[in-house]
Amino acid sequence: MASRMNPRQQARLKRKKRIRKKISGSSERPRLSVFRSTKHIYAQMIDDDNGVTLVAISTLRPDVRQQEKVKGKIEEAKRVGKMIADEAKAKGITEVVFDRNGFLYHGRVRALATAAREAGLEF
Repeated sequence: MASRMNPRQQARLKRKKRIRKKISGSSERPRLSVFRSTKHIYAQMIDDDNGVTLVAISTLRPDVRQQEKVKGKIEEAKRVGKMIADEAKAKGITEVVFDRNGFLYHGRVRALATAAREAGLEF
């Protein structure tokens, strides 16, 4: 079944496996995992030691959707990055390990990471 997968998707999953071998989140320094689909972007902080998601934000959340519309997906990614940093700081999380999930560090993934850094997260 994997042989019928899109070659770009196969390459992303290969990068994802390579990255995940090296990084892991803990309760002191959780993993900030980013996923982007064609329409939406998702970010979550994961404690891999306990297998728990600590904070999760996406463009599908009602409180994100009710905010004023922004033009473009990069602007939405910036908003999600700022919001996840704010929620993490409210829970006492200041340092994270960034997991780009096999996506290239470019465009929406980079915008989310930059916004999270500017909002006070360290990685």
